[in-house]
Amino acid sequence: MTSVIFNDAPVTWRQSDGLTPYPQAHDYMKDKALKIATEAAKEEVWLLEHPPLYTAGTSANKSDLVEPDKFEVFQTGRGGQYTYHGPGQRVAYVMLDLRKRGRDVAAFVRTLEQWVINSLAEFNITAERRCGRVGVWVVREGGREEKIAAIGVRLKKWVSFHGISINVNPDLSHFGGIVPCGITEHGVTSLSDLGVAASMADLDAVLKTQFARLFSPTF
Repeated sequence: MTSVIFNDAPVTWRQSDGLTPYPQAHDYMKDKALKIATEAAKEEVWLLEHPPLYTAGTSANKSDLVEPDKFEVFQTGRGGQYTYHGPGQRVAYVMLDLRKRGRDVAAFVRTLEQWVINSLAEFNITAERRCGRVGVWVVREGGREEKIAAIGVRLKKWVSFHGISINVNPDLSHFGGIVPCGITEHGVTSLSDLGVAASMADLDAVLKTQFARLFSPTF
């Protein structure tokens, strides 16, 4: 794994090639959040991919882990339930100081959702939020709703970590080992599954542009 850091803006952008082990990323985020809280580091967005694993949020129900031996399961402190991370999924960890941004967690989550929605619109994908279901959804033929992006965050001294994950071209069968986010009546999809042949680089460029439009010092 190699990382490239773009450090010429108020928010540092880190982009890692290859697959970053989840425990390594988790430890990095916690340490970075504490440094941001003490103004020893700049805010940061980290773009990466993980090896296949399931992560359990603070609301995870063990019955939703359908195949516990399929992949490693990591107990994480973010909000939410079980989710999957793996190759072909763009993860963006967002370490921002909400003391500068209104201290409004609900507004922060809505802005993360809007960031994904605006970015997917650049690929002619109509994505939407749903009341009571954190994340970003698309409507398929016949009205079936499928999740294309997950969102889970945690705050430490008003600094966020964890963030978003967008399905670009992952193996969607890997989601079958869990009930994603505890929701059984809806499926999962990806840009590739929707017929959009976008690369990680294509998505990253759009994410950076849309981030700058949405995440000012106040949301």
